[in-house]
Amino acid sequence: MPNVIPSELRHLESEVEIAAAFPVMAQLRPLLSGADEFVVRVRRQQREAGYRLLAIWRNGSPVALAGYRVEENLIRGKFIYVDDLVTAQTERRFGLGARLLDEVAKIGAQVGCRGLVLDTALDNVLAHRFYYRQGLLARALRFSRELTSA
Repeated sequence: MPNVIPSELRHLESEVEIAAAFPVMAQLRPLLSGADEFVVRVRRQQREAGYRLLAIWRNGSPVALAGYRVEENLIRGKFIYVDDLVTAQTERRFGLGARLLDEVAKIGAQVGCRGLVLDTALDNVLAHRFYYRQGLLARALRFSRELTSA
């Protein structure tokens, strides 16, 4: 379905803009307690990991988000990692997620990244289908465990 509603693509810079994106991010990250916590965590990730939050805006509100950062490791070299990708429930099927992924890929290429990487839950089959359609392939299985402080 073509995107017929005018929209603007831009990074969220101010705390007001970040807070405005909370209702959309909460659809992906329901454990966030509110906009204040969201702003604090985004700012910390910006300082510590170079996290950026890209949004598609319609009628003055963010309706789709991509949180990403540039990383480098011995396995992949330099790559762009997508932490968060979400479109408001009411805005799905307009190609906004694909538009965000394309823009993040372009940003990664401009800064010399060799690839784009993201994680998704094994049981998130709808996301898997979307990612395959976007040209992403499942190339790893990530293992993790919870840690407790001593």
